[in-house]
Amino acid sequence: MHSFLSDGVLTPSELPRRCEEMGFTAIAITDHVDSSNIQTVVPQIVKACNEINKHWKIKTIPGFEITHPPIEIIDDLIKEGRGLGAKIVVLHGETIVEPVKKGTNHAGVLADIDILAHPGIIDEEDARIAAEKNVYLEISGRKGHSFTNGHVGKMAQKTGAHLIFNSDSHAPGDIMSTDMARKVVIGAGLSVQQIENVFQNSQHLVDKALGS
Repeated sequence: MHSFLSDGVLTPSELPRRCEEMGFTAIAITDHVDSSNIQTVVPQIVKACNEINKHWKIKTIPGFEITHPPIEIIDDLIKEGRGLGAKIVVLHGETIVEPVKKGTNHAGVLADIDILAHPGIIDEEDARIAAEKNVYLEISGRKGHSFTNGHVGKMAQKTGAHLIFNSDSHAPGDIMSTDMARKVVIGAGLSVQQIENVFQNSQHLVDKALGS
C-alpha cells in the first residue's frame, strides 16, 4: 500500500486503521522511491510502523517500492533501503501502462527483492528465475496494471513461480476485502490450488518480514 509519503492520499497511520476495521491482521506500506527520496521516505515509514505496532493489534510492515530507477542502481537501492530498516522490498515491474525501462524485470528477479510488482508481459526465462530465487510475482488489483494478470498467472503455472495478490492501494477505495481479492485472482485464470497458494504466500511473506 502507498501513503501520502509518495502518491497515496492517506497517512501511514490511517492506512492500518482503516484496514484493521476491515479485519486485516497485517499490511505493508511500500511507498515509491528512487535515489532522490529513499533516505527520507523509508525512515519515516519505519518510524510510523514501529509506533503503530506498539499500540495496535494490526501488524504494519515497513517497506518500499523501487520505481523507474536506472537498472544499474537497483541493487544499491535495495541494500540502502534494507539498511534503513525496510522489511519488504518491491520492484515496480514492466507494466504495460507505463514506460518502464526494458530489462527491469530481469534485473529484479536476479536481485534481493521480495515482490516483482505488475511485471506485465514477463517472459518465461524471468518467470523461471523468479521461481528459483523465490521472488513473488504480483497479481495486481490496480486498474491498468491488472491488464496482464492472466499472462502472469499463465507464466507462473508454466514455471512454478510463486504468486502474491497486491491491492496496490493508493486511496481508501482501493483497499480490497478478501472476497474481492479472491475474485480478482480467480479472474486471472488460476487453478484452485494456485488460488489458495496466493493467499498462503501472503502469510509466508508476513511471517518472514516479522521474523516469525
